[in-house]
Order: sequence, then structure tokens, then C-alpha cells
Amino acid sequence: MKKICDIAPEVLKKVRQGCVIPAQPLALDENRRFMPEYQRALCRYYIDAGVGGIAVGVHSTQFAIRNPEIGLFEPVLSRTSEFIDQWCSKRGKKILKVAGVCGKTEQALYEAEFAVKSGYDAGLLSMAAFANDSVEAMLEHARAVAKVIPVIGFYLQPSVGGRILPYEFWKEFAMIDNVLAIKMAPFNRYQTFDVVRAVAESNKDITLYTGNDDNILIDLLTPYNINGKIMRIKGGLLGHWCCWTRKAVELLEEVHQLDGADSVPMEMLARNAAITDCNAAFFDPAHSFAGCIPGIHEVLRRQGLLKGTWCLDPEEVLSEGQAEEISRVHDAYPALHDDDFVAANLAEWLAD
Repeated sequence: MKKICDIAPEVLKKVRQGCVIPAQPLALDENRRFMPEYQRALCRYYIDAGVGGIAVGVHSTQFAIRNPEIGLFEPVLSRTSEFIDQWCSKRGKKILKVAGVCGKTEQALYEAEFAVKSGYDAGLLSMAAFANDSVEAMLEHARAVAKVIPVIGFYLQPSVGGRILPYEFWKEFAMIDNVLAIKMAPFNRYQTFDVVRAVAESNKDITLYTGNDDNILIDLLTPYNINGKIMRIKGGLLGHWCCWTRKAVELLEEVHQLDGADSVPMEMLARNAAITDCNAAFFDPAHSFAGCIPGIHEVLRRQGLLKGTWCLDPEEVLSEGQAEEISRVHDAYPALHDDDFVAANLAEWLAD
């Protein structure tokens, strides 16, 4: 069993303070074969951008890596863990390594155990397999996984495979031992508040992370007053932050500098709207998020960090007009992209 206290102190401190944790995409070639050299380049990019962690085997990495006929779960997680360790060692850094943990309890325990053996610090626990189960069954599942690896709870929006989880679920979830953090990604203010309230009332040391890619900056800026206790969402574990990552790190640093301020600059509110506009282009809500993974692939492809937009499912492609939308937001908000940073370092990240 791996516990929260087993995480390197400097890494845990960064997680508690709040950091950028990109949800890493899967690097594939035109034949939909794994491209380790580009997966490695993405790791190097994120580390040099200043992230506090990387999440692998999650939605952005494509859940289909677990399909027996594809068989990429173990290779992708083990190789990515090695890539992170190698580059962190070279740079004199340590970051949190997060593995996605999915499926019913038997599969989830296998994935959690494999993650621990592969050097991961925490498991992002998907509840998508429990769409028709009781709250108590979900809690028992979470308790079982938390006995193997520190858990990051995951409130995933229903439109991409999640389900609505009541306040009562999060109240009990927060009391489970070995829960490190909760990623809130319901894309819904009411449901986000349920999690914040549940954690506040638990008095447990659980760090809140936004996964609400449609409302990133407001989530990070908002103080929640729960019966006199001020709660903050400290960082983000986001698919949106797997591209233009250096700017995400700078953004979070700005937010942390404002902590305790009496007011928020209007410019930050305007920037929230701009980031949401970019997310609409990347994640494709206009087509019920059908192009969300190809969308982030396209942003990275344009920078040279991926070879193409290929997904494991040949039908998963950019939606009509999505490429044009990505071009529009790129040109409309030059302060939000990190093209210069990537261009200056890409050759080193792709080198052997």
C-alpha cells in the first residue's frame, strides 16, 4: 500500500499549495501506434513548463488504451513514468505522478497496483463504470482503491461518461482515509459547490483541484465561505492545460499572488472569458465534446509536440469547423499561447 505520507515531502507541499497538473494526451502515429519519442517530448515539455504533476491514463490519454485488443495501458503508464523520472532527474526536480484508475473494483485494483509498481504517487479515480450503481457501492469501491494508492476523487461530467454525484456521496468520500485531493469536473457550479462544501465540513486535509475546463480562472479566484471556513480551489488537473502549458503555470502563479487580496483585477475576469473561449475551440462543446481529444491534439500538432491528431478510434476526429475555431482563438489571444517557449525548446525535447 502506498500512503500520502509516502509522497516526497517537496512534491506533497507543492500539491497542497496548488499546482498545474496536465492530463497528458496519447502520442500516436498515422497507423495509430504508440510513439514513445513524442510521449517523452510531452513529458519534457510539461516539466520544463513548470508543472507540479502529470496525469496519465486519464480521459485525455484515451480510456481505450485499456481495451485488450489495443493493450497500451501498461506500456503507456510504465514508459511515461520512466520519461518523467529521467527528465526530472536531469532538471533536478520532482513532480507528482498521477495514474488514471478506471473500471469496476477488480480492474481498478489491478490498475492501482500496477500504478504503484510503476512509481506513481496517486490514482485519479474514475467512477464512470458505476453509472447504474448505488452511492454505497461507489464508496466501497473508493475505499478499496484507497487501500492501495492515494486517491484523487474525480467528479466527471455526464456528457463524457460521468454521472451526477450528490453532496452525500462527497461527504462520505471525504472521510475515506488516503484521499489526497478531489478534481471537480462536472462543468456545473451547483455540483462543484457540493464538493467544496463536503470537504469543508469534513475538516480533512483534502486539496481541491478544478477540472472545470469551462471556468478555470473563476474557480481558482473564488473564495468559498462555508460556515465561516474559507475554502479555495488550489490548482488544476485539466485536459485544457495539456497544451499552452507554460502560460497555465504563469496564470496559476498570478492567482496565488492574489491570494488574500481584497479585490480581483477586472483584467483577470476578462482573461477568464478568453480562456473559456479557447476551451470551446479545443473541447468542442458545440458538438457535445465530440472533438475534445482531437482538438487538444491539433493544438499540440501545430506546435510540433505531436505528429498528428490521430486517436485510437478512427471515428474520433476534429469536428466540422473546429480547426478554424482553434485558429481563431490562437490569433485572438496571443498572450494565452506559448508558441515561442515551445519553439525555443522543441529540438531538445525531441532529441534522444
